[in-house]
Amino acid sequence: MSENKLPSRVILSGAPLREAKGAESKDPVLALSGSRSGGRTVLHRIFRLRFARLSACAPLRMTRVWMLIFLAAAALVCAQTPDFRRSRSSRGMDFSNPRGDQHSGDTPTWENPPGFEKDVFTFVRIRYGSGGRGYGRRSGGGWATDYPDADLNLAWRLQQMTSMKVDPNGKVLEITDPELFRYPWIYIVEPGALAFSDEEVPILRRYLLNGGFLMVDDFWGEREWDNFHDEIKRVFPDRDLFDIPRSHPVFHCVFPLPEDLNLQCPAIGYAMNGITAERPDAQEAHFRGINDDKGRLCVIVCHNTDNGDGWEREGEDHHYFKEFSEKKAYPLGINIIFYAMTH
Repeated sequence: MSENKLPSRVILSGAPLREAKGAESKDPVLALSGSRSGGRTVLHRIFRLRFARLSACAPLRMTRVWMLIFLAAAALVCAQTPDFRRSRSSRGMDFSNPRGDQHSGDTPTWENPPGFEKDVFTFVRIRYGSGGRGYGRRSGGGWATDYPDADLNLAWRLQQMTSMKVDPNGKVLEITDPELFRYPWIYIVEPGALAFSDEEVPILRRYLLNGGFLMVDDFWGEREWDNFHDEIKRVFPDRDLFDIPRSHPVFHCVFPLPEDLNLQCPAIGYAMNGITAERPDAQEAHFRGINDDKGRLCVIVCHNTDNGDGWEREGEDHHYFKEFSEKKAYPLGINIIFYAMTH
């Protein structure tokens, strides 16, 4: 299969959100079942089982000279490595009304019929700490990167393209929030400076070993990998991350993603400058995982790639939508969610 052309059922209504805003697809893809009613019945049964299962468990000192040397070196690195990311502060965001904070275009909304309130898929973003700096954002990114547009757009595409019923607004939770165990899928972005608290470590382990699923996304290079690896080993000291083979069902369960398709998705600014690897030591995307006690994938780590930008920025540039959002970020994201909800 050609790298530049996926099966026709991967096409996301043929246009990014900015072009198709307010219009339903005339021929929505029902990739998860043969019919909407039948698929929802099966999926809702799966949701209830997973919800029930989850709910059951229930300074160094520097001289002035060294400081000047450090700042000069940092300035040189910044000058040589342009940063095309758009940094936004999470201060002042209203997490109860994420649509009020959208910055990349308005995502269509929808209402779920009565009776489906507890049977919907919800995009849950994890708010995490970074070292000793609490929940503040480090320069260029953090837990709120691409929020809320990435969350809302993926939820919309999932609702539009599949038989799933989906919460249109999503949630932001901390790992220690008692509500965590109500939701079987969570998302952590830019964990290059992530630091779990001692309280969070056993909670996250219990969540993942009792039916929860974690997707980690958008961090680049060896330094950020080393930080995340150290933190996840605190959660799973008895398990090693492994490279997920492209033959794994997570790459084929809804949209077939052939092995010759490079799944690396850069931020839009890099893509528009012809760059797919955002760091010199991040030339190849890696997809690594951790299995639960029954050998089922419960963590997928997307390293050296930025699926969140593919979701967030789909309406900003037609080329970016066609080459990265439509071919890579959305199919992979939908596959991961479907796999998490059915295994």
